[in-house]
Amino acid sequence: MVRIGYTMMTEQAGPRELVGHVVGAERAGFDFSVTSDHYFPWLASQGHAPYAWSVLGAAAQATERIPLMTYVTCPTTRYHPAVVAQKAATLQLLSGGRFRLGLGSGENLNEHVVGGGWPRASVRLAKLAEAIEIIRALFAGGEVTHRGPYYEVAAAKLWDLPDEPPPIGVAVSGDRSCELAGRLADLVIATEPKAELLTAFDRHGGSGKPRVGQLPVCYDPDRKAAVARAHDQFRWALGGWAVNSELPGTAAFATATQTVRPEDVAEAIPCGDDVERFVEAVRPYVDAGFTEVALVQIGGGHQEPFLEWAEAKLLPALRELGSR
Repeated sequence: MVRIGYTMMTEQAGPRELVGHVVGAERAGFDFSVTSDHYFPWLASQGHAPYAWSVLGAAAQATERIPLMTYVTCPTTRYHPAVVAQKAATLQLLSGGRFRLGLGSGENLNEHVVGGGWPRASVRLAKLAEAIEIIRALFAGGEVTHRGPYYEVAAAKLWDLPDEPPPIGVAVSGDRSCELAGRLADLVIATEPKAELLTAFDRHGGSGKPRVGQLPVCYDPDRKAAVARAHDQFRWALGGWAVNSELPGTAAFATATQTVRPEDVAEAIPCGDDVERFVEAVRPYVDAGFTEVALVQIGGGHQEPFLEWAEAKLLPALRELGSR
């Protein structure tokens, strides 16, 4: 049966609100949660970008059951991998073993803030592979010294380690990232229901490992209002990873999406309160072989009505889909 998750979308709500949202998601019966980790929102209308790791620490204390996960953290530019290892180990302890470390090669939108330019995709993946090597070495305990093509670690050690380190997930979008994920990750992460990504992941060692997808949705009893909100805040999602990873800021995303129409967004994102429309949007992920799907409710101020509706109607329907 497919597991249904909830997304703490840091681009559309402040830190206190995000913690309240995940508490509500746990109460509503979501199977897990994920959290974006950005320095910028994609569009200025989203309006937020708090520090995800502080939010996760608070969420770990405010919840009891729901698993937590970064979706995703880039451990190569804005953060050094040794620091990511320390943060992840601490969060695993705070959450009582409920944390998974989702990693990716990053977006210019967030990583440009520390300077140094934005490398080409092949370099980003090479840096990610080396970062995972460092993180796993630190999770193993003991003192780590590392000198590689991109990073140095000098006599580092994690003094507070959980009994079980967080599983590591890697976000994929093509053959090279699937090869890396199959070889180095405990689970795979994707934002599109492409079976070929999972096939490539399996081919490189991922067979039998969890596979986590994500789907934006926009619940509102007024479908026109839902479409308008999804267009205002989430039209960037129609651009695709190859474009979105390169754009440097909110103004660039606004320019790149100026020709996207509300009807284009409504075709790609389920909007309104028709349960079957939402179920049919999740179905391609199930058919492709995803074992988990995290939903993103668009609009920071529209979470509580969505959570109530999800508990009463959507989650039962999605669990029926996953059991067929």
